[in-house]
Amino acid sequence: MADTIFDFVAGKLEQATDFDKLEARGTVRLALKQSGLDAKSITRDQMTVVLQKVLPGELKTRGIDGPDAVCSGIVQALSGFADDSAAGAGHSPEAVFQRIGGN
Repeated sequence: MADTIFDFVAGKLEQATDFDKLEARGTVRLALKQSGLDAKSITRDQMTVVLQKVLPGELKTRGIDGPDAVCSGIVQALSGFADDSAAGAGHSPEAVFQRIGGN
């Protein structure tokens, strides 16, 4: 199993397309960059949004047929990924303001 959510998604993209490992990882990194997110700290929920909103456009630009279907399949697979790394936990704006407010 993949170490991180990024690795998991990049691996699934590689399997679902004719991308090699480098192309799949680079495409996911570009989608994350457009979203202002970091591959090291992305959460499953954040990645789901990237897969639904950003990555289909990146795949379409690269000539992948059925980019929405590819991303939907990855979203389904991602729902089973154990997000126990707690990447991003406590770093959301809500969590920061909650700590500041003492609640």
